[in-house]
Amino acid sequence: MIYIASDHAGFDLKKAIIEHLKEKGAEVEDCGAHEYDENDDYPDFIYPCAKKVAENPGSLGVIMGGSGQGEAMVANKAKGIRATEYYGGNLDIVKLSKTHNDANVLSFGARFVTPEQAIEALDLWLATKYDSSERHERRHKKIREIESKG
Repeated sequence: MIYIASDHAGFDLKKAIIEHLKEKGAEVEDCGAHEYDENDDYPDFIYPCAKKVAENPGSLGVIMGGSGQGEAMVANKAKGIRATEYYGGNLDIVKLSKTHNDANVLSFGARFVTPEQAIEALDLWLATKYDSSERHERRHKKIREIESKG
């Protein structure tokens, strides 16, 4: 399952990504916004989306807003979420977010990427597998310990 959410700034990009994912046969749940409202607030959609990812092991999240930064910050407040951000440029960072960090949420800065760039990055991210070698697992354990301390 891929959970997806955006505020008004990412609304059109979200529609394009949902259409792309459905064309590829992916199971997608739209966590909002469900209508364009220039006065909405991204935490209202992003946090519930991140919680669904956290509560459903193996699921992934795709979130977006104007910069993608605040959205990633909000998503990372949910225990178990490892959100990363992409707003253009070298795609190696998208790949590394999966291989090294096992990112389970990808955040887009909708004001910085075209739908085509976002879809290219998303497809790479979805196709990339986590390298569960000892060094990465050791680091993930430390992250979980930090999370448990609050």
